[in-house]
Amino acid sequence: MILPFAESFRIKMVEPIHKSTREDREKWIKEARYNLFNLKSEQVFVDLLTDSGTGAMSDRQWSEMMLGDESYAGASSYYKLKNAIRQIVGFEYFLPTHQGRAAENVLFSVLVKSGDIVPGNSHFDTTKGHIEFRHAHAVDCTIDEAFDTTAYHPFKGNVDLNKLEDVLKENGEKVPFIIVTITNNTAGGQPVDMVNLKQVKALAEKYGKPVIFDSARFAENAYFIKKRNPDYADKTIKEIVLEMFSYADAMTMSSKKDAIVNMGGFIAMRDKNLFQQASVYNIMFEGFVTYGGMSGRDMNALAAGLDEGTEFSTLETRVEQVAYLGKRLVEYGVPVQEPFGGHAIFVDATRFFPHIPKEQYLAQTLTVETYLEGGVRGVEIGTILADRDPITHLDRFPKLELMRLAIPRRTYTNNHIEYVAATLANVFERRHQIKTGFKIVYEAPILRHFTVELERI
Repeated sequence: MILPFAESFRIKMVEPIHKSTREDREKWIKEARYNLFNLKSEQVFVDLLTDSGTGAMSDRQWSEMMLGDESYAGASSYYKLKNAIRQIVGFEYFLPTHQGRAAENVLFSVLVKSGDIVPGNSHFDTTKGHIEFRHAHAVDCTIDEAFDTTAYHPFKGNVDLNKLEDVLKENGEKVPFIIVTITNNTAGGQPVDMVNLKQVKALAEKYGKPVIFDSARFAENAYFIKKRNPDYADKTIKEIVLEMFSYADAMTMSSKKDAIVNMGGFIAMRDKNLFQQASVYNIMFEGFVTYGGMSGRDMNALAAGLDEGTEFSTLETRVEQVAYLGKRLVEYGVPVQEPFGGHAIFVDATRFFPHIPKEQYLAQTLTVETYLEGGVRGVEIGTILADRDPITHLDRFPKLELMRLAIPRRTYTNNHIEYVAATLANVFERRHQIKTGFKIVYEAPILRHFTVELERI
């Protein structure tokens, strides 16, 4: 008999969550102006808004919290984290920050200026926001296969080398660096192959450009390389990770994802000069170089999380649970990005609501309907997140209009996953009864999706 898949942990502590009625949810979402970020956590039954900082830390991580050194300068926790970063990703220099977008803010303050062009594979929201805030331009060079949710490609997060070289040829002097997001969140949590990382690095060296990894889900990326690239089947995750980062000059990290902490991030690099320049901004924006935006206890938990998060058993449990949701939704006929990503299932709102105009924010409509149906909170990865074009001020309609269901690590059981799948199945059954979407009544000039307010049309 073949044994069924089982999680590689057991539960020691639980937190109550509360169901609500549809009438409750209709009232709450209206008061939230149809923005799921505005809901109170107790108004949500299964919260799949994000996997960032929402995972469950291990007994080892909680133990490390008790050992934190809160000295302002030179704390032992800093050196513990420095050693973990050196061993796992191979960078000599690093700066702690309070989260990933802070790492981007510090590093981009050094590297990005007005008029620059930053190519990459589908920059995520804060990355693009920090680039455009500095009046620079983010250029997407992701392979075309990523934008067909029905097509199979094992590494839909890959950079299209021809697109990238065209940018470098035409705008070489304006390109400060190339950024590669691992995994590619905007395209559906899709991995980047080791071969592609190596080719990007070779192209970057040809044009004299550094490569920076947006590394929030680097461990999941390594897991997919091990599973989908036969040349790496016998390699450990840690071996794969070290090779991956050998093709990068620097990295930013939101540690709230693959390092499984509630708060934290860092910048790491090889170049001492870049470290010294970035240190100036880190001290201005975050804190002294040996704590940045982090407490000693959080640095301890992060060091342990980097180690645990790059173990195969941890990643297998995590990615297989995501795939479990994907398989159940496919069985119900719900259109999703395939193959399934590492941290979330992305529902294709364009295929879900082909009868609703794209100007009415299809993915946001789907997130609202999913919440109303079962108290499940997802997030829009579509037109609202894409912001307006900074020149024309018109909506930018991305190639993919998705609702992301991001699964926190070690938090929900497969019973919750079944509930989520059934909730989506119910919305899918009544999809033709949903005739219209939403219009925006308030939006911020950048990163509008966090605070946008909407009305039903």
